[in-house]
Amino acid sequence: QVQLVESGGGLVQPGGSLRLSCAASGSIFRFYAMGWYRQAPGKQRELVATITSGGSTNYGDPVVKGRFTISRDNAKNTVYLQMNSLKPEDTAVYYCNARVGALDAWGQGTLVTVSS
Repeated sequence: QVQLVESGGGLVQPGGSLRLSCAASGSIFRFYAMGWYRQAPGKQRELVATITSGGSTNYGDPVVKGRFTISRDNAKNTVYLQMNSLKPEDTAVYYCNARVGALDAWGQGTLVTVSS
């Protein structure tokens, strides 16, 4: 069982930046495919970005590509989501996800609120 702990959420003004972090337990983090998802109030959870064990990235919504960047540090068992030029519509709970084989683990989520 892998445990994921997100951090870095908070209140930010439109146009601002935040960096989310997700720390994973376990010794085989480098094999995990990692992802960030988000769920806005009243909406379904949606993909934000994924990164494979080899470092290939994918962004779920063309609107976030160019503003958000997913990255990973295998030495720290951590995946990051750098979010720039934030908009009010980016307000959501952001969840970290880890997948390898039959494993599909989720963090508890971190709230990002973009408001003036």
